[in-house]
Amino acid sequence: MALWDKITSKGNVEDRRGMSPIAGGGIGLTGLAIVLLITYLNGGSIGDVLTQIGGVAPTTQTQQDTTQFQGEDSYEVFTSKVVGSANDMWTKVFKEKGLTYTGPKLVLFRTNTQSACGGADSRVGPHYCPLDETIYMDETFFDEINKRLGAQGGDVAQAYVIAHEIGHHAQQKLGILKEDTSNEESIKTELQADCFAGMWANSIKDLDVLQPGEIKEALDTATAVGDDRIQSKTTGRVNPESWTHGSSLDRVAAFTVGYETGEISRCNF
Repeated sequence: MALWDKITSKGNVEDRRGMSPIAGGGIGLTGLAIVLLITYLNGGSIGDVLTQIGGVAPTTQTQQDTTQFQGEDSYEVFTSKVVGSANDMWTKVFKEKGLTYTGPKLVLFRTNTQSACGGADSRVGPHYCPLDETIYMDETFFDEINKRLGAQGGDVAQAYVIAHEIGHHAQQKLGILKEDTSNEESIKTELQADCFAGMWANSIKDLDVLQPGEIKEALDTATAVGDDRIQSKTTGRVNPESWTHGSSLDRVAAFTVGYETGEISRCNF
């Protein structure tokens, strides 16, 4: 496990894991998770996915009678450290451009919760909502990805995903995050976010947070979530014309560019 305690900065993390699922939230996390993930990765919007699971749920949530998530647990601290260190990097990058950076919020939840984009569901996977500048993440989703897509998992793998979503936030703040684009433009946006995630990993090198070989967790996950890998694992067919995030090789290459150079100018695809 990486030495996250070497990072002193903390990001804005809201823990909703102790809240009960929104009424009408739907079925449990099963094989449908990957089917809906395919919809999202292959050009569908978050709204499209929510439509498939029964529409947008009501906005109310109620607190369960549980103390499981009271106070800061290790996972909440971990995510806060990743967000905080990414914010440190982006603050510096924006300052060099004469700009001011404000970091995103990260919401931890279980099953589903409400977002400005209409709702957040664990079956969609971790994602960024530009309307409220918030990342939504159910950490149990990673177990499904590891089981069904063959990823090795690990804390560094999850940190890569968080840094990728923060990359989308940076794109939003830079005014370059586009919606409803062609598949080709979508791939460029996603590969740039992968490159930005690599920049984050580069930014913590001198802190000795990552232990020898741990960066392979991030590369393994980038491989697992390539469009070709997902299509092959879930449908047995590969259709490049429907890709929206890039192939496994593309995603690993983009992350590697950011990790090896640490330069935003190298992240244009």
